[in-house]
Amino acid sequence: MKRHVTLGLENLIADPPEYLRGKRIGLLSNPASVDRQFNHASRLIHHFFPGQLKALFSPQHGFYAEKQDNMIESRHFIEPELNIPVYSLYNDTRIPTQEMFDQIDILLIDIQDVGTRVYTFIYTVSFCLELAAKMKKQVIILDRPNPVGGTQIEGNILLNEYASFVGRFPIPMRHGLTIGEISQFFNRTFHMGCDLIVIPMIGWERKLYWPDTGLPWVPPSPNLPTPQSCMVYPGQVIFEGTNISEGRGTTLPFEQFGAPFLNVKKIKADADELIKGACLRPVNFEPTSGKWQGYGCKGFHIHVTSTNEFKPYLSSLILMQLIIKYHKDEFKFIPPPYEYEFEKIPIDLILGNKLLREKLTNLEDLTLLSTQWQQELATFKSISGKYYLYE
Repeated sequence: MKRHVTLGLENLIADPPEYLRGKRIGLLSNPASVDRQFNHASRLIHHFFPGQLKALFSPQHGFYAEKQDNMIESRHFIEPELNIPVYSLYNDTRIPTQEMFDQIDILLIDIQDVGTRVYTFIYTVSFCLELAAKMKKQVIILDRPNPVGGTQIEGNILLNEYASFVGRFPIPMRHGLTIGEISQFFNRTFHMGCDLIVIPMIGWERKLYWPDTGLPWVPPSPNLPTPQSCMVYPGQVIFEGTNISEGRGTTLPFEQFGAPFLNVKKIKADADELIKGACLRPVNFEPTSGKWQGYGCKGFHIHVTSTNEFKPYLSSLILMQLIIKYHKDEFKFIPPPYEYEFEKIPIDLILGNKLLREKLTNLEDLTLLSTQWQQELATFKSISGKYYLYE
């Protein structure tokens, strides 16, 4: 049964706080920053706080979410209807400048995260918190659901030596927090000192996945077109560090994956014994862009059959290891650069731990990983749980 979830944006508009009156406002947003009726946050704020919206900020993929891939920068420009600047925070710098923040008193953040460590939006927010603290600016987070729920956390904790723009802090691959919660966690745990307020949702519960919320889905980036793609993303994103197509350039990014050389029959026979909560349906596809563009690929479409049983990260690690097992000569880890890191290999940045890559390539038993992660996940939850806004 679907719930009626009221977004932080909708709560802001329904009860505009006095501390915003007369302030110069900035807004970090992108196309997914809409209310239930698809009204964009920038238009709502312009209407309800006339003359106060002075600057817009955009994360990776651009203000219109038109940029497809990693290290494809978006530009600064003047938004034509509002006639105010849009500052790209995925340009020559990923960190806002003092000159940008000089134009505002308060930064509103209404951004849709997807609950996965490597998704860069949360690090864009973290850099905003740090500069706002330095410049004595207030930040207001308009909270949104974690599309893959708030009860399950999964994966190894990133080691600091592999920190990058796809993993700035020691958190697991699937963190189980909303954008408001993880912003509070960053701000307090890493002593950023930002004057931070979260305007929470009404009606969201940790057990809810996106289809349970009753909210429309607007893709926050080009290759997460559906809630289903978000469900597999915490695992399938690891294929970005390999020569296996993660489905970019197809109609099912991250939901399907493959390469011309895969022995689908052998991989499926093993995977069906090891992976729970999903069905691997063999498919053929031909990417129109990205890896293997124009080549026929053999692979799988992942159909999640049980969100409670399915462990996306462990499942994709198992699949990668099976590909290594049967295709050690054809399979490759891609070299740098990756997200502005020019020395460490991309898979180590994505996994956040070189030892995990070694377990994969040495064909060590991965089925015990979930048990091995439990202690560090328990520690993470004991800290991050202090910032839960919802039961």
